[in-house]
Amino acid sequence: MSRPLGWRAAWPLARRDLSASLRGLRLLLVCLFLGVATLAAIGSLTSSITDELAERGQTLLGGDIEVSMTQREATAPEKAEMARLGRMSETIRLRAMARREGPAPAGTPEAVLTELKGVDGVYPLYGTLALGKGPRTRPLGADELVIGQSLGDRLGVEPGDRLRYGTASFTISDIIVDEPDRVGEGFTLGPVAITSLEGLRRAGLIQPGSLYYSKYRIRLAPTADLEATVDALKKRHDADGWALKDRDRAAPGASRFFERMGQFLTLIGLAALVIAGIGISNGVASYLQLKRGSIATLKVLGATSADIARIYLLQIGIVAAVAIVAGLIAGALLPPLLVAAAGDVLPVKPGIGIHPLPLATSAVYGLLVALLFTLPPLARARTEPAAALFRIVDDRRARLDRRTWGLVALAGAGVVGLALATARDPLFSAIVLGGVAAVLGLLLAIGAGVRRLAARVRRPRRPLLRLAIANLHRPGAQTPALVVALGLALTLFVTLAGIQTSLESEIRRTVPAKAPNLFVLDIPVEQRQRFVDLVEQRAPGAQLNLVPALRGTITAYGSQRVADLKDLPEGAWFLRGERGVTYSDVVPEGSDLVAGRWWPRDYAGPPLVSLDAEAAKIMQVDVGDTLTVSVLGREIQARIASLRKVNWDTMGFNYILVFSPNTLIAAPHSLTATVTMAPAREAAVSRALLSSFPAASVIAVGEIIDQVGGLLRQMSTAILAAASVAILAGIAVLIGAIAASRQARSYDSVILKTLGATRWQVLGAQALEYAVLASLLAAVSLALGSLAAWYVIVQVFEFGWAPNWWVVLGTLAGGAVLTLGIGLAGSIPLMSVRPARALRTL
Repeated sequence: MSRPLGWRAAWPLARRDLSASLRGLRLLLVCLFLGVATLAAIGSLTSSITDELAERGQTLLGGDIEVSMTQREATAPEKAEMARLGRMSETIRLRAMARREGPAPAGTPEAVLTELKGVDGVYPLYGTLALGKGPRTRPLGADELVIGQSLGDRLGVEPGDRLRYGTASFTISDIIVDEPDRVGEGFTLGPVAITSLEGLRRAGLIQPGSLYYSKYRIRLAPTADLEATVDALKKRHDADGWALKDRDRAAPGASRFFERMGQFLTLIGLAALVIAGIGISNGVASYLQLKRGSIATLKVLGATSADIARIYLLQIGIVAAVAIVAGLIAGALLPPLLVAAAGDVLPVKPGIGIHPLPLATSAVYGLLVALLFTLPPLARARTEPAAALFRIVDDRRARLDRRTWGLVALAGAGVVGLALATARDPLFSAIVLGGVAAVLGLLLAIGAGVRRLAARVRRPRRPLLRLAIANLHRPGAQTPALVVALGLALTLFVTLAGIQTSLESEIRRTVPAKAPNLFVLDIPVEQRQRFVDLVEQRAPGAQLNLVPALRGTITAYGSQRVADLKDLPEGAWFLRGERGVTYSDVVPEGSDLVAGRWWPRDYAGPPLVSLDAEAAKIMQVDVGDTLTVSVLGREIQARIASLRKVNWDTMGFNYILVFSPNTLIAAPHSLTATVTMAPAREAAVSRALLSSFPAASVIAVGEIIDQVGGLLRQMSTAILAAASVAILAGIAVLIGAIAASRQARSYDSVILKTLGATRWQVLGAQALEYAVLASLLAAVSLALGSLAAWYVIVQVFEFGWAPNWWVVLGTLAGGAVLTLGIGLAGSIPLMSVRPARALRTL
């Protein structure tokens, strides 16, 4: 019995053999590089953004602690309490229309919706308000204004020009280069302008019921206990409508978005790496197929199975290590390029740096996937008898030994365990990985079924078709691998087309068909009839929907206080901060009553509320339960009288909470309206409203659609970039399947050409073979891809499912042509193999 070689003795053999030919392992190199680089780039970029948000918490928030409230300012005792904690800065922010004074340049609008912010003399507590002429060194005057560059561009104004807000006129003194707390302010509908608190009040925009946000930033002493201070404030002011944030959670919305988007893209990258793993398996099998003679010779000369495993495991390990290291380098270098390409899309500009955790995670993923998909072909080469290796084509597949099965299972468990351990949402990660595994399993089963069916089908009379069908079941046929390759590629094409067209339809088809022309905010309640008369005069027959508008925070449901929750229930976005509330004596437009009854018009009893049915399900409350809401610093406990299904896609006013009128009618508030009319009347109505209601904000729905459309396009671009890697991985699988069957196909082409077949006939038979497979897989890929796209659109992003099926089918057809072309391109070199040379080497 031969004595096994050690690792040291196996290394020279492995090195010399690898240096002689690397051709068969190039696919392993490419697949691993693509997968690891994608994961490393996504993880590094996500970490860069979230770390930047965390490190700049004080600057982004504007203080160590922020106390915000809606539709009211803090009372004198409240301000005194905050001032005792440290240095305090006060700001007030609201939406307001900016109008240029004097003649406007051609093509510029008369008014633009902006975010107007009034600041005190100590703003900002952290960071610097950077202006075009340099940092601000003195407080803004009551008639002075600094504006964002985008506002100047839209209205055609510059420093020295004048703008009107409400009843006041302001001189533009400078252009804002950097607003330090911009990210902490959250999503806005327009460009920013900043004035002093005195200037804001001078404009007359703050009226009883006006929608504005008061924010008080506090700079604590270095020795202060941040967490204890915040906890104490929450307990003392839980019922006062205070919304608190601290420097560690300065921009929770942005952090949550990028963490979730990063998790989703990471899972796409992981799926691409797993898909590429099949290409790795095929590439390794192809490489070992080319080494059959060498392996057989080594075995005849006394090499043991362990020797074979060591030699080729060393070769594969070297190539895998090179691919992983190159992928990590590319993944570390790509984020700065992506940040530069993104421009102003990202909320912060992350610095250049190395993020060890995502790089280490990507490296472990690459190593585990490499082991998972290289061990089976390596085990077969290790255990196959030398006599079988000397045969030209051997269709028998050696069974894997228990040790190999154990290692494969361990590597697979490692991939799943790592994905779940690093996931923000383990259930979502498990669903994605389970879906990928199910698709691969289904395609493998279809491949095995196609091979058996091809062996039993009646032979066609046409020679090329008969040869194509024979290729599906002949010895050495790679039909299951080809089915997986084609199926994955076509499924990914369909998925991508379904996602993109649904995102486009979300704006282009659903919204414009149902949207009004204008939103009008901050209409005084006492001027309701004047507003109606003015719109009717300028646009006869216009449809109006006026609703009272207030803001409120759900502080308790049933006996559960929201402040006492360690984590919010899944999907309970409405429990984060304030939400719009209203009152109505009838069921609002865009809502359908699904449980309970509506109160009568003259109801005068205890407070009642109608709740969105989906929110009720999440909070596990029903008709008859109680809900506590803080409105203008006062807690209102109301009984749930009914549940409604809210049609959120109507672009009208949709509210989670609708109260009985007697509950809120006495509270200071304003009205909000939608106006639906002929587009030709829109400009006249806007001018009349801005002239007659200077404190109101008139918003063109088209502007909102453009902003939302821009966000969706950015999301679609990110998905496209990540999915393109998965498509490349699917193509790599196809190339690997072709490479794995190279020797058998070379033998077939040589025999056929010896018997008189032309190159085009041999190539035509292979084209028919791929076409038959693509035809069989088209329906399966359409179903699988549509299901995956539906899950992403409906379950992940919660949008409407409205794909353009013509585009999806066209993409499927184009993808089939592309993959068939790649398959045939891989077969062209086989046509030039000379029979004499091939028969000597086979």
